[in-house]
Amino acid sequence: MSIGRLSFRISVFIVFLAVSLSVRSQSYAVGADVSFLAKCEQDGVVFKENGQPMDVLAMLREHHYHWVRLRLFHDPAASADHLPNDLPYTLALARRAKAMGFHLLLDLHYSDSWADPGQQPTPAAWSKLKHKQLVDQVHDYTRDTIAAFVREGLDPDMVQVGNEITNGMLWPDGKLPDNWDNFADLVNAGIRGVTDGRAPGRRPRIMIHIHRSDYDGAVWFFDNLNAHHVSFDVIGLSFYPVFGGRIATLRGTLHDLALRYRLPVIVVETAQNWTPSGALPKKADFPETPEGQLDSLRAVDAAVRAVPFGLGQGVFWWEPAAEGGLRSRSFFDNEGNVLPVIRAFDSPSKP
Repeated sequence: MSIGRLSFRISVFIVFLAVSLSVRSQSYAVGADVSFLAKCEQDGVVFKENGQPMDVLAMLREHHYHWVRLRLFHDPAASADHLPNDLPYTLALARRAKAMGFHLLLDLHYSDSWADPGQQPTPAAWSKLKHKQLVDQVHDYTRDTIAAFVREGLDPDMVQVGNEITNGMLWPDGKLPDNWDNFADLVNAGIRGVTDGRAPGRRPRIMIHIHRSDYDGAVWFFDNLNAHHVSFDVIGLSFYPVFGGRIATLRGTLHDLALRYRLPVIVVETAQNWTPSGALPKKADFPETPEGQLDSLRAVDAAVRAVPFGLGQGVFWWEPAAEGGLRSRSFFDNEGNVLPVIRAFDSPSKP
């Protein structure tokens, strides 16, 4: 082996060692998105363990969850969906969670309602703005939102600048693949807003969240993002078996993305139905049963923990406490009794 090649390999090893030491100092995030919890409680839904009513947050803490994720819409009152996730509602849930020792991941949708791969609607109040004005609004709104949390001592530990933004955000201005420059301006404005709204000496980690769990689709997105000089800290992915997600694909994607970008990866949304949905692909890894739900979460967790150099950094379940059509993927049956999936982290997992 030549001296030059040996030197290169040593340099690569040192870089990976530094990354490994850095990320291992961050605790592995066992989390849940509980954005609908307070609404369920207001509607009279009672959640139980061992037949006894119990605060869902307390239940999660007992079963080794220590992160919550909360989504925030710009002005949900302006949307026909009438979702509860405005700033006062979200602050109240954050206050409860922080008082119980949870870390907070704040999920900024930059819309009045759902933002996902199929829809990224611009808030109604911003709908007539030109690009530069939108960039300014994204920065100011983000800065003021983070500052509102900081004023109440509820500093987010991590912030998503956008939700499942594989196809862009604030359509049509930041819609991908045609408007990469505009999209990068908007994301960078959000990141600057987090920095400008934070408490002195504290900076939340920035997550960029996409819905893809396949390697090629993820690389297309993150290579373009890097080419447009967007700097962030954590890669967030969604993984849903009902949409065709397979554990083997997820495992390979997590491994290769972490090594390609040398960044922590988190499965920030996952869920499996405990009752048949009629939509699960025939080749799914686990059945839609209570035990299949538990096995699915354990398998996702194992895939994340198997990422080398400690770059696999966590798993979040999407809405363990829900009602209506979402209850079939929650942690509770139709009578409010907790399901076996609550035990997923009761025993320490190993890669």
